[in-house]
Amino acid sequence: MRATVRDVARLAGVSPKTVSNVVNGTVRVNPDTRDRVEAAMATLDYVPNLSARGLRNGRSGLIALALPDLSTPFSAELVHEVVEAAHRHRLAIQLEETGYDPERELQLLTKARANLVDGLILNPLVLDQSAVTPGIVLPPAVILGEVQQNIVDAVGVDSVGAARAVTRMLAEGGRRRIAVLGARRPGAAATAETRTRGYREALAELGLPWDPELEIVCEDWHSAGGAGALSAFLARHDPPDALFCFTDSLAYGALSVLASAGLSVPDDVSVSGFDDLDMSPYVVPSLTSVSFSRRAMAEEAVRLLLEQIGNRGRAPRAVTVPFSIQRRASTG
Repeated sequence: MRATVRDVARLAGVSPKTVSNVVNGTVRVNPDTRDRVEAAMATLDYVPNLSARGLRNGRSGLIALALPDLSTPFSAELVHEVVEAAHRHRLAIQLEETGYDPERELQLLTKARANLVDGLILNPLVLDQSAVTPGIVLPPAVILGEVQQNIVDAVGVDSVGAARAVTRMLAEGGRRRIAVLGARRPGAAATAETRTRGYREALAELGLPWDPELEIVCEDWHSAGGAGALSAFLARHDPPDALFCFTDSLAYGALSVLASAGLSVPDDVSVSGFDDLDMSPYVVPSLTSVSFSRRAMAEEAVRLLLEQIGNRGRAPRAVTVPFSIQRRASTG
């Protein structure tokens, strides 16, 4: 016969409610108690009846994660950490790609309202173009990234502060003609806007002139897009002293173009990225980059989502994950 919650509770020497708390992952349980419950579950081969649990509490045990582009290395690293965080809370993940399309976000919100998923974690590029808007009834949701809002919970990095820090670091190395790669036109992604803002603020603080020509527009934030944008820039302009790339993927493309142009990194051009992807220490030269914990970001997002699921009335919260600059050979 199939083991029940009461069977697990009896073997572990705890109450059925404690077993439910361990299974659901929404209430903190003493680690020793959790270990006893999990050992009892393993001994009895206990499998939670998610369908019955969903009928009782209106939950599916499934949350959705929606990112604009699943093909990027950053997305792959973030997906891995969110899946692991969800697993630690005994949740399953439904993975979606929005393709920069607000209509896909709206479809996810509809699924959540219909209780097909308990909530969602998403990464809209621009709030004005997102399905997450003021004045509508929203399911439990957490926004990842730089979009500024006070509608739902948010987890992100201080991109303005990080961009200021990178620009100052490059200037402290004697660089004066500092370019950025990844700028976009007004009204574009919040990530580009916040990092551009931090770059400009640092130039002003340092007393360096702002040259709009040094803000290299790049609509495609893949390595190929970065390479194409930098190649077009170098065909019309002298090389900059330093290049701050808004993602590591853009920086990989830039390093290839600079090498092909016969420019030495960092002697001729100092290069920094943003995200500190797993492969960044291993490119040649190794890439300086803004580093932050994807695991911390994922854990905070799942934690906040579970809080919302348990308490729909609370005010939205924002969590900022700390950053550091990992200095490597690309900046000397």
